[in-house]
Amino acid sequence: MRTVLMVAEKPSLAQSIAKILSKGNCASRKGLNGACSVHEYSGSFQGQSVRFKMTSVCGHVMSLDFIGKYNNWDKVDPAELFSKAPTEKKEANPKLNMVKFLQVEAKGCDYVVLWLDCDKEGENICFEVLDAIQPVMSKAHFGERSVYRAKFSSITDTDIWNAMNRLGEPNRNEALSVDARQELDLRIGCAFTRFQTKYFQGKYGNLDSSLISFGPCQTPTLGFCVERHDKIQSFKPETYWVIQAKVRSPDSESPLTLDWNRVRVFDREVGQMFVNLAKTSREARVESVSKKEKAKQRPQALNTVEMLRVASSALGMGPQHAMQIAERLYTQGYISYPRTETTHYPENFDLKGTLKQQMSNPLWGQEVKALLSAGLNRPRKGMDAGDHPPITPMRAASEGELGSDGWQLYEYITRHFIATVSEDCKYLQTTIDFSIGTEAFSCTGKTLLSPGYTEVMPWQGIPQEEAMPVCERGETFTVDEIKLVEKQTSPPDYLTEAELITLMEKHGIGTDASIPVHINNICQRNYVTVEHGRKLKPTNLGIVLVHGYYKTDAELVLPTIRSAVEKQLNLIALGKANYQQVLQHTLDIFKRKFHYFVDSISSMDELMEVSFSPIAATGKPLSRCGKCHRFMKYIQAKPSRLHCSHCDETYSLPQNGAIKLYKELRCPLDDFELVLWTSGARGKSYPLCPYCFSNPPFRDMKKGMGCNECTHPSCQHSLNSLGIGQCVECDSGVLVLDPTSGPKWRMACNKCTVVVHFFEHAHRVQVAQESCDACDASLVAVDFNKTRTPLPAGETQHTGCVFCDSVFQDLVELKHAAMRHPMHRGGGARRGGRGRGRGRRGNPKKPKDKMAALAAYFV
Repeated sequence: MRTVLMVAEKPSLAQSIAKILSKGNCASRKGLNGACSVHEYSGSFQGQSVRFKMTSVCGHVMSLDFIGKYNNWDKVDPAELFSKAPTEKKEANPKLNMVKFLQVEAKGCDYVVLWLDCDKEGENICFEVLDAIQPVMSKAHFGERSVYRAKFSSITDTDIWNAMNRLGEPNRNEALSVDARQELDLRIGCAFTRFQTKYFQGKYGNLDSSLISFGPCQTPTLGFCVERHDKIQSFKPETYWVIQAKVRSPDSESPLTLDWNRVRVFDREVGQMFVNLAKTSREARVESVSKKEKAKQRPQALNTVEMLRVASSALGMGPQHAMQIAERLYTQGYISYPRTETTHYPENFDLKGTLKQQMSNPLWGQEVKALLSAGLNRPRKGMDAGDHPPITPMRAASEGELGSDGWQLYEYITRHFIATVSEDCKYLQTTIDFSIGTEAFSCTGKTLLSPGYTEVMPWQGIPQEEAMPVCERGETFTVDEIKLVEKQTSPPDYLTEAELITLMEKHGIGTDASIPVHINNICQRNYVTVEHGRKLKPTNLGIVLVHGYYKTDAELVLPTIRSAVEKQLNLIALGKANYQQVLQHTLDIFKRKFHYFVDSISSMDELMEVSFSPIAATGKPLSRCGKCHRFMKYIQAKPSRLHCSHCDETYSLPQNGAIKLYKELRCPLDDFELVLWTSGARGKSYPLCPYCFSNPPFRDMKKGMGCNECTHPSCQHSLNSLGIGQCVECDSGVLVLDPTSGPKWRMACNKCTVVVHFFEHAHRVQVAQESCDACDASLVAVDFNKTRTPLPAGETQHTGCVFCDSVFQDLVELKHAAMRHPMHRGGGARRGGRGRGRGRRGNPKKPKDKMAALAAYFV
């Protein structure tokens, strides 16, 4: 029997599709990577009986990066990244072992059906999967096709079965357009980012951003925000005057406020003159009464950009967050595919069937029943972008099923869909024109005739207004008040996320899928902050960067050049442009721009000097330099670092934690005072030498290693002195004693986030020279006070293995994560004492049950 491998983009999608195609009759098992499951069943394919294996990836299998040596910022000229630096595809998440997992499942398979998301990124992942599995699949017979592509827009029985019965082929051109975008963004972004980050962080201490990044889409996005900021700053309010008139009909007690037909004047004396002319009459004469029936159009079908706009402006959700929720709703089968530019329903779209699913909803069920009874209105004609149908609900749901944010987005999508097949909102607009003296005034009112679609979208309804007076031409009203009112023009407000999304779409910056990522990036980089009402206010750094680009090369920040690149990428996707030619042409343009930017960096630096402090004038004295023995300053703003103004040297530090002096102890290698990095009371901490952290002293060390990874043979702070045993969670880490943690002692992995608590209230905990006979972990010597000793018979001292010694079993308790030592999983080798790799390997003895609960939790 032949085998068909089917691959979806996410584990939850694979499960849903397998359930539909197998009619719920499939066997499931975990894959070797632990993240993906495999669902197996028997069925028919291309007229023959086969065994199906449905599994998934977790997004992209591979990612593009430079080969190893070109990732060294210190040794590579950023200009080389445009052409000289070779790139390679690496596993996007090495921990998942996705390539190996796919190859194991694909071995011996005869066919593959690709159920990846139906967009350009999905097509790209198709070929990543094929590159991994085709070498291990069974060889196809001559002329026989083995690769199939399923096209679908929702996780419903109908859509999935239609896709299975109409299998096509993956689109190589669309995949290439994604490859081109990835390589352009990598080469251009890295070159500019590396240069300006090193240049400015080496000169200024209070930039408060760990990376001064540049992106071909990110930077124009920031440019829109700063452009609005500049308009606000340069705005000069102007005083103007309007005539305010209030009149009253003989039959009404409340006055009617009129609008002046001249609207406003910018000269007070002229305004007063018009007031005086109007005051010559005490009556307002009705010159005309017009009534016109008008309609407020129902919305077009919903696409991604409109969904993101509404999510930000009405629901208070950032675009990135809204997209994540939409993807979850899609994978769970509640909505159709959420990435689409189309606003026109296909001719064969089952509008009535989709609507019927909402009949029982308590919030809009009555409106749905009324629509089905009266007949659906034909949706407005929108744009067909040729990708996916518009976003619609696929099945009924409740708030309890979806949670707060999920329900809010689902409710909007559903109400929007119902509105598209409802009638327009109709109202009567009444306009009354008045004359007071020589001046003309008017007032307008709206009266609702038929709510139409606003019954399900009430926030777009016609507001209830006071009824307009019934009158005819020639009637007169009494003038209650007529006066000149002084006002001022006001500046525009900061861009909202919704307005920014509109500008990005208009100028072709990013795609419906990447727009949320670019907006999130400028927030993460500290270029803008999100203020009340989801307004985007540029920071000082964001403003200076954009102004600097304008001074050096405006095209780096204007949307024009990226918009042109996006058009070329779309031509690749359509097969109308050559991948290599577009790539090379674009890189040549940006390479020339990069060299000009480097030569003109002084223009941007002039702006930086005005806004930021030199690195020597920033920070507070903390620890002594090993070269001049003067105090170095600790610069807390991102990226945190130490600077010696006497030597004019800057030393990197670990990020995302606190730094303090470590007992005034010094490194035996370079005489620098050690500092202590800590991530908090419940986190981990370790000492480090500022010089060794940036300049690894031994061949087996890398840049960015602290004392807990230092292989110095005799230093009291090194891995050799404080290492206890191999980490249980990661392959390469070692659990190292934290000598500063008493009396709540702990050991922490020097690679991952595992922290183990033990021997609380001990007076002293030290790592002994001896190793455990059972597991080769270093023994630990513990010293308790007499009054608080938990040791048997009131003993105060004991030396043993934290993993194997029965005396220690009650002193090591499980805290949060159910983490276990490898030996507690029923055997397995462990690294020699303190990570030196020289202990024996073998099957350790099984510990007592209590010790199976090793105290550990994730930080």
